[in-house]
Amino acid sequence: MSDGLELRDISIRLCATGAVLVDRLDLHVRPGAVTTVMGPSGSGKSSLLAFLAGLLDPHAFAAMGEVRIGSVRLDELPPERRRLGLLFQDPLLFPHLSVGGNLLYGLPRDKVRGRRERDGIVADALARAGLAGFAHRDPATLSGGQRGRVALLRTLLAEPRALLLDEPFGALDAALRDDFRVFVFGHARERRLPAILVTHDEADAAAAGGPVVQLGGAT
Repeated sequence: MSDGLELRDISIRLCATGAVLVDRLDLHVRPGAVTTVMGPSGSGKSSLLAFLAGLLDPHAFAAMGEVRIGSVRLDELPPERRRLGLLFQDPLLFPHLSVGGNLLYGLPRDKVRGRRERDGIVADALARAGLAGFAHRDPATLSGGQRGRVALLRTLLAEPRALLLDEPFGALDAALRDDFRVFVFGHARERRLPAILVTHDEADAAAAGGPVVQLGGAT
């Protein structure tokens, strides 16, 4: 369970030109809710997620504002301590690891003791995702939708405070996209994780069912 994700007075501009991408954005995302961020290419959508995650290049962008979950101010923490789950259009599975190995990578080592317990958690997660028996599979043998599910499971097993979704459905065909939307948004609701979705697709925003924030183009 997570507290809501709160953005306070977030501004981002390009250092080279001074162009303002995000201008004093305030946003509160409730636990289990999804807020969609839309806008044309270059409007700062992915830069906003990078700032929230602590991954924005300080030489290319100037950013300010507060990011909080409950009493924790995330923008003052290094990226690895923010515990924000990132999901991209490319699932970014490790090709040298099996499906199970990818999921084991996401498990917090300090909270799970013993390989048997870890393997049990992985097997249970795969079964709930309709992927029972896939632990020893090579990720290269999976379909796009299956790879997406494994990527989300790995993210969730890391016990994130919130989800940041950067065009996670864009590479899928229409039928898989509908199924994967249900899977992702369902897990966000079930675990009461606040989520921010970046997309160009109106259907993604409609499926998310939450508020939509429009960003303008860079000027």
